Amino acid sequence: MDAPLVPQPADADAVPAATAPSCTIDPTAEAARLAALRDLALLDTLESDGYDRITRMASRLFNVPVAAVSLTDAHRQWFKSHVGTAGREIPRDKAPCAAVTAQAGMVVVPDLQQDPRFADSVLARSGMRFYAGAPLITRDGHVLGAMCVLDRTPRETSEEEQASLRDFAAMVMAQVELEHDYGRRDPLSGLPNRNQFANDLADLARARPGAPRVLLLVSLLDPTRLQELVSVMGTRCIDDLVQASSRILKARLGRGCTAYHVDVVSYAVLLDEAEAGPWTTVTTALSAALAVPVGSNGIPVQMMPVFGVSPFDVGDAAADDALRTGISAANDARTMGLDSAVYSPASDAANRRRLTLLSDFADALAQPAGLSLVYQPRIDLRTGRCAGAEALLRWRHPTLGDISPAEFVPLVEQTALARPMTEWVLRAALDQQVAWQAQGAMIPVSVNVSARNLEETDFLPRLAAHLAQRGLRASGVELELTETALIRNAEQVLVQLVGLRDMGVTIAIDDFGTGYSNFDYLRKLPARAVKLDRSFVGDLGPDADARPLARAMIGIAHDLGLRVVAEGVETQDTLDVLRAWNCDEVQGYFTGRPMAAAALLQAFVG
Repeated sequence: MDAPLVPQPADADAVPAATAPSCTIDPTAEAARLAALRDLALLDTLESDGYDRITRMASRLFNVPVAAVSLTDAHRQWFKSHVGTAGREIPRDKAPCAAVTAQAGMVVVPDLQQDPRFADSVLARSGMRFYAGAPLITRDGHVLGAMCVLDRTPRETSEEEQASLRDFAAMVMAQVELEHDYGRRDPLSGLPNRNQFANDLADLARARPGAPRVLLLVSLLDPTRLQELVSVMGTRCIDDLVQASSRILKARLGRGCTAYHVDVVSYAVLLDEAEAGPWTTVTTALSAALAVPVGSNGIPVQMMPVFGVSPFDVGDAAADDALRTGISAANDARTMGLDSAVYSPASDAANRRRLTLLSDFADALAQPAGLSLVYQPRIDLRTGRCAGAEALLRWRHPTLGDISPAEFVPLVEQTALARPMTEWVLRAALDQQVAWQAQGAMIPVSVNVSARNLEETDFLPRLAAHLAQRGLRASGVELELTETALIRNAEQVLVQLVGLRDMGVTIAIDDFGTGYSNFDYLRKLPARAVKLDRSFVGDLGPDADARPLARAMIGIAHDLGLRVVAEGVETQDTLDVLRAWNCDEVQGYFTGRPMAAAALLQAFVG
């Protein structure tokens, strides 16, 4: 190519390109400039409204047929935005925009065909006569290319017009910075984020509606492993994983692949199989590269990547839906122990239902017409009388009907809704105790509490306030907690339980035998009862494998001074065996199904 022009300051008067002396390009500076250009991820991207508005305004203001945001690549001028051109690139050789880049200042050419430097250029041969370009300069001083306008008629420019062109160039760079720095790019990985993904997908829908694409959701770690690493090694470990994995994606993904950082340790890769090849080839290469341990503080950390594969047609799916289906497929891969899984509509339907239930349960708590409590009695085997009742939450969804608590309660307990759910149940159960008491019956009530509730620092004073407001005794309340909830954050849980015991509340360990069954920890807990899980009680015939274990657990619990409640009693034979083993109480369909409060009062008290 011809020698470039002598660099000039950006605010210098425009110099006709033909009169500027030549100079050589500094290879080091050019390499740094190209690296900056590639880091901004502008090349070979779709047209964008943010840039197109600027080129349209420039075309109208200068009253010219052609305007462009022209980026100077190694061997080409590539148009991020353009008005009046058929293609999106021309050779860099003899291109006036390349002169703008070399000069780092405005270049004005009144007549390309009369200028010896550009007379044989692609633009001049295509009939262009007038050119004016202002440099696109980053904050670090790298010139990306030019904001240019062209006409088929020779002309001059005024100082005011040149100032306007510089303003348009500044507007382009403001858009670049907006996308790169403010909410469009993750500062740790250097990759565009989910905001940019949504923007790019919208641009793609306008440019190529119906085009087939594949979204690859790359999940580096399952949530449990992520939490373990943060707990043991700190957040720096996750930073190291993100930086290493993002470098791998940048190095391994070629044309037809764009990577986005969409979650802490998850990436979305937008894949055009026509350019990049089948998704299986891409995932195989990434899987091998991501299998290499990453050093963090001298410790090798192993990533466990899985790939969610979600094919779609451009324009048929919004960005959130595309990500959701990819995440659903990645979750399926982890669940099934596979490296990758293709999106399953059936699995996604289940995920959509879970999301619907969580969203609608929040509404149900605000207007709880669909929420109610039923009560399952506990029967004292010595007296045959009702020793208390477990409050069980029921939900009648306005459109889906009755939702099983086995479906919605575990979902809610994983979210911040666990607190208001337990609060609602406590209030309703205590209000029912007041109603029973007014009818001459004081029935102890049991309420299930989750691990999240035990981590609430104000849980104990809130419960004490509820009891005081209703004039109820704490001894009439039993809180049921699973072994898993007791083990989680054990020290804080123990402090809470001691406070509850000192207040007079009874602590019962629910589903006993299905969790850790750490008898040494159990001995330290201020619990007064254990509820033997139904899996040990369901079949206690003479040949049942569960018989020795169930009998042993009843004996150990008694040795620890605990009352034993057997859950899931459904036959007279089971009841007789448990009575012979000196089990204290039973609960199950044989002795009483969950029932309304009035029915419980009539059947067991009245």
